[in-house]
Amino acid sequence: MIALKAQKIAEILGYEGDVSDIEIREVSTDSRKVDGHTLFIALKGEKFDGHNFIADVLKSGGAMAVSGKKIDGVDEKKVIIVKDTLKALGKLAQYNRRQYKGTVIALTGSSGKTTTKEELKAALSKYAKTYATSGNFNNFIGVPRSLLDINMDAKYAIIEMGMSARGEIDYLTKLTEPDVALVTNVYPMHLEFLGTLENIAKAKAEIFSGLRAGGTAVINEDTAYTEILEAEAQKFAETMVTFGKNQHPAVTLCLSEEGEAFLYNAWAVLSVLQALGLELEKGVEAVNAFSAPEGRGKKFLLNLNGKKVILIDNSYSGGPDATVMAVHALGKMPANGRKIALIGKMAELGDYTKEAHIRVGKALRENNIDIVIGVCAETRDMLNELNVSQEQHYFETIKGVSDFLLSELQDGDVVLVKGSHYSSQVYKVATFFKEKCCGLGAC
Repeated sequence: MIALKAQKIAEILGYEGDVSDIEIREVSTDSRKVDGHTLFIALKGEKFDGHNFIADVLKSGGAMAVSGKKIDGVDEKKVIIVKDTLKALGKLAQYNRRQYKGTVIALTGSSGKTTTKEELKAALSKYAKTYATSGNFNNFIGVPRSLLDINMDAKYAIIEMGMSARGEIDYLTKLTEPDVALVTNVYPMHLEFLGTLENIAKAKAEIFSGLRAGGTAVINEDTAYTEILEAEAQKFAETMVTFGKNQHPAVTLCLSEEGEAFLYNAWAVLSVLQALGLELEKGVEAVNAFSAPEGRGKKFLLNLNGKKVILIDNSYSGGPDATVMAVHALGKMPANGRKIALIGKMAELGDYTKEAHIRVGKALRENNIDIVIGVCAETRDMLNELNVSQEQHYFETIKGVSDFLLSELQDGDVVLVKGSHYSSQVYKVATFFKEKCCGLGAC
């Protein structure tokens, strides 16, 4: 962040009390990461309360703190008191963003946000210095943190946004004030909270409400409820760019990753470059060379006691559309051995849970996947869709899956690991093989 006097920070947050004459160069929400120029913001969650650490932060050398209440036993001039510390974090983030003179691109979508963000960063970096959200810092805390961490020397800044309820992206985009806003897709994710796919589209479309004057909306025209996205974009965007099978940048692509998902990611990235008025040659080079991040489709060639096995680690997220596309990609992939799919349950789908798993089962059947392993009770509906010729195995939990695969794998096999990160924990199997086997490197 840009350096600010504590008095200026108090002014931004609407605090009228006396504060120390200290220069703040960094904001932290982690009490373990503070120094003499750090402002610690005490956030309160379900399982933690940052207010409990304010005294220790100040005693250990932290410069200042933002608190939702008076803290006993500390220098009052080192504590700025506000009604809502989370909103205070947002106000400081918005102020810092407004000092940034470069171009801000915000993106959201049901699937592939982080991969698209990383690919867009790789492409824009070919033209100029580019900053992007770290990891998947895309929520109420992550987006403000990303805005506070913007490299002021970068020409481009990419901010990723996620959500699980209406109104969340509206808040985040108004902090971010993007010049370009991208919606990658609308898929049935978080249905447990949002109820319908239409509501998901409306929630994603909120990203356009924060666009700056003269801003551009970039939309996947092949996704569900495109009309909702376009109608909302027309309210706030001066220009709208769409991409899809019938309309995309006229370039020749030779992607290093297989599957429709990566093709749409590439189109999204190149459409943003077009919206920015950039020549596409450097961008095409970048997307062709782009490799998927770990957990999001990255392939590893493993040496398993002399047997060469390809592991496709797609274990970070497990929505139905993304899972079906991953299965289709596996089906089209050349293999010297068998094709194996380890699928964990898909979470937060509400009443759509059964139908979603059946849909994945049909994709596994249509693509003739040789061996299918289901983890968690919900995957029984998926396994019931398989042909009798397809070998199937069921595990109630992740326990025992790694050892089972270890004993079953043969030379030339290709293994897809796909599932919701926290609910099915199939990522532990991918991690097991990457750590235990002698890796020959990423494919």
